[in-house]
Amino acid sequence: MKHFTRYIPNTLTCISLMFGFYAAIAGISGHFFIAMIAILIAAVFDFCDGLAARMLKAYSAMGKELDSLADVISFGVAPGMMLFCFLDQLLHNLSWHESFVCKIILLVAFTVPVFSGLRLAKFNIDERQKTSFIGLPVPAHAILWSSLVVVLANDVHASFCIFPQVAGLIAAIPAVILLSGVSVMITVTSLLLVSEIPMFSLKMTSFSWKANKLPYLLITSGILFILFLGITGIAATILLYILICIIRAGASCSSR
Repeated sequence: MKHFTRYIPNTLTCISLMFGFYAAIAGISGHFFIAMIAILIAAVFDFCDGLAARMLKAYSAMGKELDSLADVISFGVAPGMMLFCFLDQLLHNLSWHESFVCKIILLVAFTVPVFSGLRLAKFNIDERQKTSFIGLPVPAHAILWSSLVVVLANDVHASFCIFPQVAGLIAAIPAVILLSGVSVMITVTSLLLVSEIPMFSLKMTSFSWKANKLPYLLITSGILFILFLGITGIAATILLYILICIIRAGASCSSR
């Protein structure tokens, strides 16, 4: 039985990789909602493989490397494909979409897989990141952008919320402003991946409120955001996570 259980974490990682590969195909094909769902499923299996490894004590050097390689595909390449296709669609709405400038703008999408790879390589050799993170975790970054692309692309599924007016407001944004804003935001969030900002983990070792105030706050807020804002609420939850971590980092620096 022990011989069998040691393969469970790597099997879960491979399943995560499969969904990540499927998300990449769907993303570059413009099927943004399907790509987002595949990334979310990949994130669930990515969480479960680490949980299984800890519970079964089935750690291995191969598992560590496999997990990072799978994460590059599922949470680096897949959202990068989605953004490349989305930016390309935005550019086609502009009169200068055939220009050389457009080709340069499309390169912004490449920063997501590149910085995700840098982040994962850094994570593997950084001894400080045992129970928490330094820099934005790649799954959170992928979930942020996959949900934002669905909303910003005005996908029909993005209107499934109590306040569908949110989708209408986004649809009214001029393409050139949306293109500029998304390009800047991609650059900023990619830099957050390799930043030195401490970020808390949702891997709780107990259920006590005192030890897990921030995870409980984030989970509760996420449920409310998704309930009232639908898919927009997924992105709002990740943005709240980033904001909380930045405020904590700022407060920690000022108290020194």
